[in-house]
Amino acid sequence: MAATHTLVRPAGTGEDWTVPQNWSAYTDQEHATWDQLFERQTRMLSGRAAPEFLEGLDILRLSHPGIPDFEELSERLMQATGWQVVAVPGLVPDDVFFDHLANRRFVAGNFIRRPDQLDYLSEPDVFHDVFGHVPLLANPVFADFMQAYGKGGQRAGSLGAIQRLARFYWYTVEFGLVKSGDGLRLYGAGIVSSRGESLFALDDPSPNRVMFDLRRLMRTDYRIDDYQQTYFVIESFEALLKSALETDFAPLYEELAGTADIAPDGVIPSDEIITHGTQAYALSRKAS
Repeated sequence: MAATHTLVRPAGTGEDWTVPQNWSAYTDQEHATWDQLFERQTRMLSGRAAPEFLEGLDILRLSHPGIPDFEELSERLMQATGWQVVAVPGLVPDDVFFDHLANRRFVAGNFIRRPDQLDYLSEPDVFHDVFGHVPLLANPVFADFMQAYGKGGQRAGSLGAIQRLARFYWYTVEFGLVKSGDGLRLYGAGIVSSRGESLFALDDPSPNRVMFDLRRLMRTDYRIDDYQQTYFVIESFEALLKSALETDFAPLYEELAGTADIAPDGVIPSDEIITHGTQAYALSRKAS
């Protein structure tokens, strides 16, 4: 929900950019849209999403019909890991986003897509933010990682390294895969909240699937307008948290400042490759 460009705080928002969710104002159609998206994604994600994500759905009782009430959701989340969900009208500035995360508050859009936007929406809505992100915040390890990321973001701004840290978030929190005893599993919110990418990220021969390497990942550009051309695979959420807590980021940013970026479809000699993708999907889109 952070934005890399300058934003003007909308009228009616607090200093921290939060707004009332105004749950009672949702229409029957909006609740029905949530239910349709929820039913479609949960049916698809069984056996495909990380167990921790599926457990979070149960812990937070997100199967209850209709758009969740953030106040009730936050009560359950607070009991699990000390986090809460706060409503915002849309994208928020980086410093606001990092401050919320550092204080165990997850910002979520309070609007939902139209029925004709079920498969794609350019700006994150309540389904992406709550269904995609919040279940893993019920997992203590991932919850600690997200707070550590927020604190890291507060430092990154003064070091001119927001872009590097944004790549870390993009390729893990939004579009990450995790190893499992039964193969790879989905956990990134941008994947689990998308019908098409839930299939593409695991099954399609087109994308690269590469083991997580923080330096490599921070050098890698990404797609914001289509399916990813490379997915990074973590060993575990414990390993992800360790990377955030034990890395000295200031010298890492300085080291990376002198390196060339890697294209979204790039493969380099040091990669531990799980799947060397054909890139057929991206090539076909380019050709059309």
